[in-house]
Amino acid sequence: MRVLITGSDGFIGKNLIIHLRGLDIKITTYTRNNSIDDLIELVKNSDFIVHLAGENRPTNEQDFNIGNTKLTESICEAVRSTGRKIPIIFASSTQATLDNVYGKSKLDAETAINKLEDGTESPVYIYRLPGVFGKWCKPNYNSVVATFCHNISHDLPIQVKNQDFELSLVYIDDVVEEFVKIIQEAKDDKKKLSVQPEYKIKLGDLVDQIKIFKESRDSLITEKVGSGLIRKLYSTYLSYLSPEQFSYSIPLHCDERGMFAEMLKTKDSGQFSFFTAKPGVTRGGHYHNSKTEKFLVIQGEARFGFRHVDLDETYEIITTSKELKIVETVPGWSHDITNISTEDMIVMLWANEIFDPDNPDTITHKV
Repeated sequence: MRVLITGSDGFIGKNLIIHLRGLDIKITTYTRNNSIDDLIELVKNSDFIVHLAGENRPTNEQDFNIGNTKLTESICEAVRSTGRKIPIIFASSTQATLDNVYGKSKLDAETAINKLEDGTESPVYIYRLPGVFGKWCKPNYNSVVATFCHNISHDLPIQVKNQDFELSLVYIDDVVEEFVKIIQEAKDDKKKLSVQPEYKIKLGDLVDQIKIFKESRDSLITEKVGSGLIRKLYSTYLSYLSPEQFSYSIPLHCDERGMFAEMLKTKDSGQFSFFTAKPGVTRGGHYHNSKTEKFLVIQGEARFGFRHVDLDETYEIITTSKELKIVETVPGWSHDITNISTEDMIVMLWANEIFDPDNPDTITHKV
């Protein structure tokens, strides 16, 4: 299959192309650098068209008509000239229902696309997209998410005129997934074309969330970035970091025993740390009433000692990095860990709660 993508050098176009590269699809592109003669030839040699090109913020209002309506009409005429049925995905806008120059130009483009389908039976798929966000969207252009992510990550000022204004957003990967699905398996029901899920968020909440992403490098507390809108916003925020921002330092605590550092904290699932111990060094020697931990030795060999704080029962576990084994601490059992190897020991540690110096739940007790 040969797919022509107009506006291929734009935000959606770039993302769509990298998804299509892994499929058995030949991609041709049309950008501002091409002529209408180029367009006619490209359409002639295409089996599917994804029409993304358009004007969002031209310097002259008449360019809305040229870049949105007239270009779409040219594509439709080029399809007619082939005498073939060439399916078209058209990226319209929810503003097509609004009384503004941009919206009218998109609505007129939709009319041209629908006339093409009526006259040639070429399948058309019109998507009235709300705000689209994700990697590679141009900041300070037509996406407030891109602008906020870029400016906040680079310590630049932002402007929020109405914090309670509610945005409707779809994520770039969801847009691309929907388009790829149409390209591979055309839909019969074209009356309910939409990209899902569609998210709602107030401007003020969006700003607060992005600022929390930035601050997390200092607090070490991560947001719930595993699913939904927060996951997609976080991925988007990271995409605006410059390479010099790809890394950051965390506090390191060192003494004669070795070193200790907290890496990551969560709001409801504890925190991750690591520590080292020199040969012969014992760390721990305490118990917890409620706190639990998981230890993993990733370098060296360790002896874990346990003592029941009431029954005085003892237990011992030997573990090594050559045999990866999680050792859990149990409430009411004191525990320690001794490096019994000849090299520095490195241990990963998860605790089920963020350490609170005012309520550490850590009581010294000999093992």
